[in-house]
Amino acid sequence: MNAAPLICLENVGVAFNARVAVGAPRFWALEDVSLTLDRGDRLGVVGRNGAGKSTLLRTLAGIITPDRGRIARAPVTCQLLSLAVGFMPHLSGRDNAILSGLLLGLRRRDIEGRLPAILEFSELGDFFEQPISTYSTGMMARLAFSVALQVEPEVLLIDEILSVGDADFAQKSGAALRARIHGGTTVVFVSHSDRQIREVCDRAVWIEHGRSVMQGGVDEVLKAYHAASRAAAA
Repeated sequence: MNAAPLICLENVGVAFNARVAVGAPRFWALEDVSLTLDRGDRLGVVGRNGAGKSTLLRTLAGIITPDRGRIARAPVTCQLLSLAVGFMPHLSGRDNAILSGLLLGLRRRDIEGRLPAILEFSELGDFFEQPISTYSTGMMARLAFSVALQVEPEVLLIDEILSVGDADFAQKSGAALRARIHGGTTVVFVSHSDRQIREVCDRAVWIEHGRSVMQGGVDEVLKAYHAASRAAAA
């Protein structure tokens, strides 16, 4: 018998108020999404900007509660890969690494034990002890990714992040993340890159106007998605 899905969404909808006021209209970021995520799946999510892909990830992570429909999840750890979570400009790279690690769900002793690995991977050197207000954007990305890489959830949710920072570090961080993805972690990956979807995923779901239009093999879904996009542009 097949194991039960890790996460199952049935006709899920998520709405936001267009403005903060009594009686303000609601905008449905997701209208009707159904999908199942099994252990070991590498699910790609494709769709145009504003289709609801990022809202879907936040719903899968448990950050957002659906306004309608049903979501069932097994007791597994689920992490949305976020960069620079909780960073404070006046604190050092070391202190921000600890704070961010705590916010990402690590215990203090665990994140403190991983500081040497964070320092080594980030390649920040002496800047690790300096306030991050002195960092360049690339240095911030190095620190943030190096901390996020320490989290090892059973389900990893990735929103358009396969590489960060300058070219050399982008190659390094992308390789590290792909190794994690292909190491057995269950993954949901949002990307506009067909190449990355094909490289990372074994299934795909197409989201359009907050609805799950199609699920299936990566090539099958990408072909249908691009055919529809061409027809709409004609």
